[in-house]
Amino acid sequence: MPPTLHPSPSLLRSTLLPQQLLQPTQQIRHASLLKRPLRPYTFTQLVALSDGSTFLTRTTSPQPVFRSAKDTANHPLWQPSLESLKNIESDEAGRLRAFRERFGRGWEAEAPVGEKKKEDAGENKGQQEEQEESLMDLISGGQAMGREMMKGVVNTRSGKEKK
Repeated sequence: MPPTLHPSPSLLRSTLLPQQLLQPTQQIRHASLLKRPLRPYTFTQLVALSDGSTFLTRTTSPQPVFRSAKDTANHPLWQPSLESLKNIESDEAGRLRAFRERFGRGWEAEAPVGEKKKEDAGENKGQQEEQEESLMDLISGGQAMGREMMKGVVNTRSGKEKK
């Protein structure tokens, strides 16, 4: 008797399953059945600006009154000429105050004012050079390398120093 060829079980399974078994057993409802309106509902809202002026507008927000803390009247980008808006730290949430309570004010840079700048110019140069040298000490791992020593040194791509 000659050998008979039988199809593989996976081939039989894919071709012989009825379509009813492939369908889900429960009904599926997608959100597309509930059609949203083309234009959403808009509410009338009273907008109160920081200078006290108000106006009505239509918006999708259900909030009846919106009080603006920042607007064109009190923002330095819109009013660059107003001195009252310059050099003011915005700390509405209290984050700067909390940071200063936790870490102090030592991180802030002291800015010299007016004549003090001219008088301290020479002193600041000396202090700046000292700071640069101390930074070089930190970078080089404690081996201070002055500018005179670095004049003839060239770093190559491999990171080796070449004289």
